Amino acid sequence: MIVASLAKEPMRFNALMRNIGGISHRMLTLTLRSLEANGLVSRTAYATIPPKVEYDLTELGRSLIGPLRGLAVWATEKQHVMEQCRLKHEQDNAPASR
Repeated sequence: MIVASLAKEPMRFNALMRNIGGISHRMLTLTLRSLEANGLVSRTAYATIPPKVEYDLTELGRSLIGPLRGLAVWATEKQHVMEQCRLKHEQDNAPASR
């Protein structure tokens, strides 16, 4: 979701949190650090008051956009099949009634 958010434009931390929703401050921080360490995201700190930090996709990170779109299309197309499988699994593994 971070890669998808940054595909549109560079973003600041709080804008990413709002855009993604449901992610904790700590998890976003850890994920951004990991993406940066792996060369997918760049972090630019501006010497302003208050300090401003922006995150953007690197060229390597941008190369993920196409495959992620393909994955999103696949997931949308297969969502009903996965839901049926999940329901069957839940029924097959439900605790026996007494």
